[in-house]
Amino acid sequence: MTAIDTYLQHSRERRPSPQERPAAPAHRVVILTCMDARIDPYTIFGLTPGDAHILRNAGGVVTADVIRSLAMSQNLLDTRDVMIVQHTRCGMSLMDDQEIRDHIRSVTGTKPDFEIHAFKDLSLSLKEAALLIRESPFLPETRSVRGFVFDVDTGAVTEMDV
Repeated sequence: MTAIDTYLQHSRERRPSPQERPAAPAHRVVILTCMDARIDPYTIFGLTPGDAHILRNAGGVVTADVIRSLAMSQNLLDTRDVMIVQHTRCGMSLMDDQEIRDHIRSVTGTKPDFEIHAFKDLSLSLKEAALLIRESPFLPETRSVRGFVFDVDTGAVTEMDV
C-alpha cells in the first residue's frame, strides 16, 4: 500500500459531513508559503478550512502562476490581504539557481526551462515578493501585503519589513 492509498483510505473512513462553504475565504486573506512539509499554515495561524486561500510553491516565492492565482482570488473571490510566509532552513536558500538547474539536469538529463527563484537572503526575498505583488497590474488590492519568516526550529513567526 502506498502513501497515496493510505490517504485515500483515510478520506473514505473519515469523510467530513458536507458543509455549505463559499469558495471565497471567510477572512479574505491569501497566504503564500513554501511547499515544505514542515509548514502547516492551518496549525501555525489557527485556521480552519474556508478561512483563507493557501498558495504553495518551492520557496513561497512570487511566480507568474502565483500572480495568476492571486488575480483569481482578488478579482473573482474578493480577497484583500496577502501574507507571504517564507521560512528558515529553506531548500531554495541553500543553492543558487545554476546549482539547482545543474542538479535537475544531472538527475533527469534535461535542463529546466522554468525559473528557479532561489534566494540567499530571506528579508530580501520577502521584499522582492511583496514588490512583485504590489506592482502587478492584475492585483487591485495591494495595500495589505505583509511578509513573515517562520522559524522551523522554534515555531516562531516574525514579521519582516517589506
